[in-house]
Amino acid sequence: MKNIFLIGMPSSGKSTLGKRIADVLHYRFVDTDKIIVREEGRSIPEIFAQSGEAYFREAERRVLRTIRPGDSLVVSTGGGMPCFHDNMAYIKATGVSVFLDVPIEVLVRRILAHAHEDRPLNKANDPELASTLQKRYETRFPIYSQATIIVPGETTEDEVLQRIGEWL
Repeated sequence: MKNIFLIGMPSSGKSTLGKRIADVLHYRFVDTDKIIVREEGRSIPEIFAQSGEAYFREAERRVLRTIRPGDSLVVSTGGGMPCFHDNMAYIKATGVSVFLDVPIEVLVRRILAHAHEDRPLNKANDPELASTLQKRYETRFPIYSQATIIVPGETTEDEVLQRIGEWL
């Protein structure tokens, strides 16, 4: 079966929705950020602080390349993963890509509600968080929009599953 890659901004629901999709389809769920943390033995903020963003992006590339077509995985990618090292091309060649296109105001609400400290590029205490996210979204949108399926923020879980089913 084809892999399913969930892409989108941080707090767009990739991990939450990914686990549900994996359960329904009897696929295995993987979160690339968690794999990197496990392999590195340090948190994402520690990786950024100690080794820099370029190092982290290379770790993302390495982890992504371990996924092969037909692995029957639902993959929650890091928000920036598709935007570096031709990762989007690899994602598209290896499975079905699903862009969770969630409005900025919803992302801000979620980030503030969870006060994620594991997001070095999106700090809950950033007074310009909405502006920061908007700029990042505008930069990443040309890559995200290459996804096989684009899911607007108001789409239900059942609708997402139906649309994914059409591509499997």
